[in-house]
Amino acid sequence: MKLFDVYPLNDICIEKAAGSYVWDNKGEKYLDLYGGHAVISIGHTHPHYVKRIEEQLHKVGFYSNSIKIPLQVELAEKLGKVSGKEDYQLFLCNSGAEANENALKLASFYNGRKKIIAFKKAFHGRTSLAVAATDNPNIVAPVNETDNVIFLPFNNEAALEEAFKQHQISSVIIEGIQGVGGIVEAGASFLQKIRSLCDEYNAVFIADSVQCGYGRSGKFYSHDFAGVNADIYSMAKGMGNGFPISAISISPKIAPKHFMLGTTFGGNHLACAAALAVLEVIEQEDLINNAKNIGDYLIEELKKLPNIKEVRGKGLMIGIDLPDELNMVKKDLLFKHKIFTGEAKPNVIRLLPALNITKTEADFFLQAIKTELNP
Repeated sequence: MKLFDVYPLNDICIEKAAGSYVWDNKGEKYLDLYGGHAVISIGHTHPHYVKRIEEQLHKVGFYSNSIKIPLQVELAEKLGKVSGKEDYQLFLCNSGAEANENALKLASFYNGRKKIIAFKKAFHGRTSLAVAATDNPNIVAPVNETDNVIFLPFNNEAALEEAFKQHQISSVIIEGIQGVGGIVEAGASFLQKIRSLCDEYNAVFIADSVQCGYGRSGKFYSHDFAGVNADIYSMAKGMGNGFPISAISISPKIAPKHFMLGTTFGGNHLACAAALAVLEVIEQEDLINNAKNIGDYLIEELKKLPNIKEVRGKGLMIGIDLPDELNMVKKDLLFKHKIFTGEAKPNVIRLLPALNITKTEADFFLQAIKTELNP
C-alpha cells in the first residue's frame, strides 16, 4: 500500500524538534516560523508539556465520555479563566473542522433555522458543513454542496444587513483574521455589526478562532479586539501544541441537551493533559504578551523593508504580501536560509511561529528576508 497523494511535499524529513527549531534527518537545523499550520503554540517538545503527557500516559490514556473525566472539568475551568469567558460551556472534540461543524449544528439546534452566513475567502474546514461554509470550490465535493450557505464580501456591513433582511439566518461564522484567505483582519466595526444583527434577529455569532485564537493575535481570541462576545468560539490548532484536540466554547444562553452533540475521542485523558499544559505555559510564561510584543516588532520592521506590497495581521499571525516577481522568496527562505514559513495564494508569506519566539529569532528572520528582498 502507498499513501494517497494529497499534498505537495518539500523533500525534508524532520526527526527532532525543540523550541522554535527543527532538525532534519541529515542534521540540518531550521528555524520554524510556521509551527505546522499554527499548531505549535508553546514551542516544540516544551519540557512541561512533555512531562504532563508522560505522567498522564502512565495513569490512563483513554476512556470514553461515558464516565466522569476530572481533567475535562479542570480544562474547562482553566480555559474559562485564561480566555476571560468563565461563564461559557465547553464541548471538546478533535479538529478545527469538527469544532466548526459542531458550532454550526448547535446554532441550528438553538434557533431551528438553516441559513448560514460565511464570507469570501473563508476557510472553516474539510468536513461536510464546515467545507460547505469554506469559499473554495476545489475542496467542496458534490455531496457537500448546499444552498444553506450564503457567502458575503468580507467587511461589508451593507451586504450583511441586506442578507439578514432577506433570509432567516441561523448563524454567522467568521474568522477574526482570515488565515488561508491571506491574513486579512475582520474590522472591529464589522464584528460589532455582526453582534448587533445576531442579537436583533436571534442568530448565533460563531467566532472561528481555530487559527487566530489561543493568544496568537495578542489577545486570547482575535475577535476580542472588537470588544464584543461571540455566542460560540471554535478553537483547535494551538490548543494541544500538536496533540489533536479542539473545542467550542458556548455562551450560557445556549442550553445543552443530552445527545445533541457527541464524540468518541474528544476530551480524552491525554488530550486534556496536553491542553492543560499549553494553558499553564501560556500563563506562566506570559506568552500572550510575548505574542503581542514580538509581533508588533516584526510588523513594524517588515513595513520598513522594500518591495513588499503590504504587511497584515496582529501579534504572531502575520501576512507578507509580495509582488509576483518575488514569488520565490518563500522557497528561498526555506532552502537557502533554513527557515520554515507558510503561504497563502498567490504570494503571501504567512508567519505563524510559536508564541514564545524570541527577538533574536525574529531578527534572524528579518535579516534573511531583507537579503531576499534586496538581491
